[in-house]
Amino acid sequence: MATLAPSRPATLATTPGVRAAAVRHLGPNWYATVMGTAIVANAGATIPVHVPGLRTACAAVWALSLAMLLTLLTARSLHWIHHRDRARAHLLDPAVAPFYGCLSMALLAVGGGALIVGRDWIGLPAAVALDAVLFTAGTVIGLAAAVAIPYLMVVHHRIESASPVWLLPVVAPMVSAALGPLLLPHLAAGQGRQTLLIACYAMFGVSLLATLVMLPLVFGRLVTGGPLPLALTPTLFLVLGPLGQSTTAANNFADAAPGLLPAPYGHGFAAFAVLYGVPVMGFALLWLALAGALVLRARRRGMGFAMTWWAFTFPVGTCVTGAEGLARHTGLDAFRWLAIALYVFLVAAWLVAGLHTLRGLLGGTLLAEPGR
Repeated sequence: MATLAPSRPATLATTPGVRAAAVRHLGPNWYATVMGTAIVANAGATIPVHVPGLRTACAAVWALSLAMLLTLLTARSLHWIHHRDRARAHLLDPAVAPFYGCLSMALLAVGGGALIVGRDWIGLPAAVALDAVLFTAGTVIGLAAAVAIPYLMVVHHRIESASPVWLLPVVAPMVSAALGPLLLPHLAAGQGRQTLLIACYAMFGVSLLATLVMLPLVFGRLVTGGPLPLALTPTLFLVLGPLGQSTTAANNFADAAPGLLPAPYGHGFAAFAVLYGVPVMGFALLWLALAGALVLRARRRGMGFAMTWWAFTFPVGTCVTGAEGLARHTGLDAFRWLAIALYVFLVAAWLVAGLHTLRGLLGGTLLAEPGR
């Protein structure tokens, strides 16, 4: 996701050969656009304030994220079919390979959005079926990426310093953990529901412990190596992803567990949601302030648009849903207003990143060969 210099247009054309050529440099980082769009819909549909027309607007944004996902899956399929050399190079590139976690999170975010808000347009049965397919695929891909990408980092990649993008493959199981409980009411009563809930809790642990391994390396890189390069500075916002998503997951467990798990575990999740979520959200705000200050510094030093700007969307969106859950379980207005403020930031960031991306696509610069 390095800065892309202007070059000759590489827009999609009508002939298959030209379409295949246009996606030669289409990397897995593009799934971040789907994630960032879907979270605008998902977070907005549950924001703790009534705004006339907001839910309808969120449904439209979700439909856009679904269209983006289908388009991108098609384009990435062309990439793998016609440009296997580039696809293999992406896997062996330590700066690109972690973004394969974004595929999982894009599938999960759109699938969860189908049940949160998409059902208003496509109906509940279709929404359940769509989420079941996307949740299953996203979870399998996310767990595979959580193992395969660190394996590649150890065996094949030659890494000079830690990067926030290392969190992408290990945070994907946390997205499964947070969104899995949405399917529980649509499963038959019995051990199937309990198994899914416990599996989500296990994925919560997988992602949380992996994050606790990675995060000190990222902060140590900043302290010992100084600020990141300008174009990579927005990736500091990626740290918010596991923080906000784990808080969201804990709150969703608290909603789902009573009546599903035996005492005292069923009600224990409610206490866990607050005891875990409040300090983690506090740390998320601390990191948001630090990352925001470093982004402002980079902007003053000439940081221009790059696809890294999409890091301002999904991670912040997870903090919105985390704050929404804490507002629900504590009843505190402070968390309600925090969710609203973060959502305003999220929408603004999404509009800015989206407009710049659209302009880059129409101009052909974002699909051009890097460095040309």
